[in-house]
Amino acid sequence: MGIGFWPYANCIGLRHRLHSDTPLCFGGLPRVTTLRFELIDRVLEREDNRLVGIKCLSSAEEYLADHFPGFAVFPGVLMLEALVQAGRLLLDESANGQPLVLCEARNIRYGQMVRPGQTLRVEVKVRKQTDMGWDLDGRGTVGGEVALGGRFALKPLVAA
Repeated sequence: MGIGFWPYANCIGLRHRLHSDTPLCFGGLPRVTTLRFELIDRVLEREDNRLVGIKCLSSAEEYLADHFPGFAVFPGVLMLEALVQAGRLLLDESANGQPLVLCEARNIRYGQMVRPGQTLRVEVKVRKQTDMGWDLDGRGTVGGEVALGGRFALKPLVAA
């Protein structure tokens, strides 16, 4: 599918550098705004093709109020977004300042739940660079137990 698909895919992947007052137009489609949540609290390790970061989950996170009342767990889609944000941090210089969007997620598997008070450790590695963007491997763990893992692809967002 072409770039016009992305505004309707929950706008996953716009970088935090863009502000909500920055219009990104997609051929007459609605404007896209940035995500409100920064999900990587700290970068622990960084190499040319690998990044390790952490997300310390607090009970004060507003999205936990509804997921689930009385039994708060970190939503799986936000765990995936944490991997995507780590990938963006890793590829920041390679993307030449262009916003990167999630264009494909493959074989994403979830394991251990992440609860308030726990720390999600995310690790992303570049598998390869393609003409369209980058293929990455991602893995999230909690206390050594796998919380999620899989492959995903990021590509530059090209505004019309």
